[in-house]
Amino acid sequence: MTRGLAHRGSHEVAERVWCKRRVPKPTPPSIYKTPYPSLSPSAQSRLLQEENQKRKGRGGKKISQYHSLAPQPRRTHANLAHGFGGRSIRAEETLGGGFGMSSPRNDGGFLTQEQREKLRIAVQNAETLSLTSPRSPTGSTTSALLQQYELHQQQVRAAAAAARGGGGGGGAGARHARRSHSGKAVKLKKDGAGGKGTWGRLIDADTATFLDRNDPNYDSDEEPYELIEAPATTPLEDYKKSFVTIIEEYFSTGDVKQTGSDLKELGYDDFHRYFVKKLVSMAMDRHDKEKEMVSVLLSSLYGDGLSSTQIKLGFVMLLQAVDDLAVDIPDAVDVLALFIARAVVDDILPPAFLNKAKGSLTESSKGLQVLQIAAKSYLSAPHHAELLERRWGGSTHITVEEVKRRITDLLKEYIKNGDTAEACRCIRELAVPFFHHEVVKRAVTLGMESPAAETLIVKLLKEASEEGLISSSQMVKGFSRIVESLDDLSLDIPSAKSQFQTLVSKAVSEGWLDSSYESSGANGSVQDDDHEKLRRYKREAVSMIHEYFLSDDIPELIRTLKELGLPEYNPVFIKKLITIAMDRKNREKEMASVLLSSLSMELFSSEDIVKGFIMLLESAEDTALDILDASDELGLFLARAVIDDVLAPLNLDEIGSILPPSCSGAETLNMARSLASARHSGERLLRCWGGGTGWAVEDAKDKITKLLEEYESGGDVGEACKCIREMGMPFFNHEVVKKALVMAMEKKKECMLALLHECFGEGIITINQMTKGFSRVRDGLDDLALDIPDAREKFLSYVEYGKKNGWLVPSFGVAAST
Repeated sequence: MTRGLAHRGSHEVAERVWCKRRVPKPTPPSIYKTPYPSLSPSAQSRLLQEENQKRKGRGGKKISQYHSLAPQPRRTHANLAHGFGGRSIRAEETLGGGFGMSSPRNDGGFLTQEQREKLRIAVQNAETLSLTSPRSPTGSTTSALLQQYELHQQQVRAAAAAARGGGGGGGAGARHARRSHSGKAVKLKKDGAGGKGTWGRLIDADTATFLDRNDPNYDSDEEPYELIEAPATTPLEDYKKSFVTIIEEYFSTGDVKQTGSDLKELGYDDFHRYFVKKLVSMAMDRHDKEKEMVSVLLSSLYGDGLSSTQIKLGFVMLLQAVDDLAVDIPDAVDVLALFIARAVVDDILPPAFLNKAKGSLTESSKGLQVLQIAAKSYLSAPHHAELLERRWGGSTHITVEEVKRRITDLLKEYIKNGDTAEACRCIRELAVPFFHHEVVKRAVTLGMESPAAETLIVKLLKEASEEGLISSSQMVKGFSRIVESLDDLSLDIPSAKSQFQTLVSKAVSEGWLDSSYESSGANGSVQDDDHEKLRRYKREAVSMIHEYFLSDDIPELIRTLKELGLPEYNPVFIKKLITIAMDRKNREKEMASVLLSSLSMELFSSEDIVKGFIMLLESAEDTALDILDASDELGLFLARAVIDDVLAPLNLDEIGSILPPSCSGAETLNMARSLASARHSGERLLRCWGGGTGWAVEDAKDKITKLLEEYESGGDVGEACKCIREMGMPFFNHEVVKKALVMAMEKKKECMLALLHECFGEGIITINQMTKGFSRVRDGLDDLALDIPDAREKFLSYVEYGKKNGWLVPSFGVAAST
């Protein structure tokens, strides 16, 4: 009954979920009980032998003897329900419907005494059948139970008739009485307690029973349990839990089809907006590989699993939540702008989405900034589609080894068939213009290995140069790489150097190799001493950089550089330093920025640093083959150099004028300008790799105020300069300038100007920081005039003083903007 009530309760109470909690029971006895306590010892012995034979066949434990059997009411209910089709029903309904009995109350009233007696008899007989044949099918058990009940009723009526008629044996009861095989009359014992061919006495004593886990008939469902209440979950909560697992699995396997199939099996198409939001937000805090995978998945599922409406709503939810995402993901605004721009390029978001989405955002939301960056920085740039598709490596991104293998295959195929047009088409389809120097290198090497193929190789390179397929810079770079490996080639090809020299002369004369290459002495005819010296310097530089990353000893590295005595190669050292750091963790990147700042003050000139960054930008395409996010990392190094006063903002314009117009480094340079000119860029860039002092801006302002107040009350200029330097926040020195000028206006103390003059003379405050500080005071003159009536006149005098002492550029003025 308990089980039946629990079954009904699970349907009637929709708000609650019921589950079982096991209640421990005492250890049951290890004695097996006889199913027939009323049988004679010899009959029980035969049953014992039969049971042991069955157990032996099943590999069970042998029974030594039987003891008296106690009733098991819980098993009775289970078997009774099993006999009626396995469903839990009310006892009075079963008896009334199955045996033709009626209850005084059809609506579930109380049973009569006669019905209770019949129920007890049926229960005991069902238990006996279950113990005798536990594996019998349901249908045969029910039939045997009905036959037993009818036989028992006939026996009762026959006994009653015999008592009334003086022991007459006639009548229906006598005709249907069960007889033994021997033909002898069967007499029932008192209370129907047995006799040959009878079921035996009803068991109504010793109701205590134990569940034995070693019993072959043990059923774990008969263990007592309690119903406890558990909170119900909504469909949306279940959906969210499910798709997180799907996303994690997709990041592990990259199987788009399986992910789409799993998403369809979830159903709940109206909830797919949450899937889009979670998918993008999880990728924003991961590597470029996962970002690219998300873009590919969204594009693949568009219209086939994800509707355009759900994708739009998902991105709107991301725009609304970008303020919260920015707390954990510092570059959340820029990354989300990239995702939206990529979605527009992939045609899963319409361009009009950028304007329509603004209506769902508040004026203070960072989502507006996301849309602005997506529209102006990414979607309006030239060739933005190609740039966005390869921003995170691209769905068609292949490894360097794979590119080299394809180049080798197409060159071998070209040597066999001699089809120049087909070879050029294959080179173009590789879509790696920044790696065409590898085509040149491998083509020339094949030409030197097989003199018969030299004519075809020259023809291919000439055709590729004339079509503009291989640029002059890539051609020169390819020949330069061959020069570096000429010594190794000479081991296999004795005439490699002479063949190479002949090929260079022919290429220059035909115009598909720049003539400056031959005059530069890099053509391999003679191993130049400067070239060998450069190779040795590069090896030394790499060794020094690795040692610095391990020891963090800046003075030792500077001492070693001075001992080398090769200042003309300082730009090469900068290139090596940043290239190695870009392929390492944030710790090494921060160490590289700190070292660069120290070198700029003690050893390297600004010209060396500018040349070093130009070399990095020119080789950015090659670096991107090994470091996928090299462009972004280099942009951060450039912006950080500006913040640390290693480079001046004007140096970025100088670098831009030197770079070729089609160079991919121009985009990196523009990104660096944006990062360096953004509001509070100093604080952000100083911590872009986890470095910096860790101070909050308000703490820094408070420290500056206290420092200036202490100096104004009679402090020493030298001590004040030392404190400013020890703050370790050169990007924030404009705050020192601003507060010093304001205090000079308020307290009419000229000692503040003396402090600024000393700081400028020692190089603590640069012209850039000085100009920025004066500009901030100029912008707040109207507010200052409320407290200091002559603030404008005083500021004009300070500007003239600054120009006179070289703090400010001559063009700086009160009404001008920096």
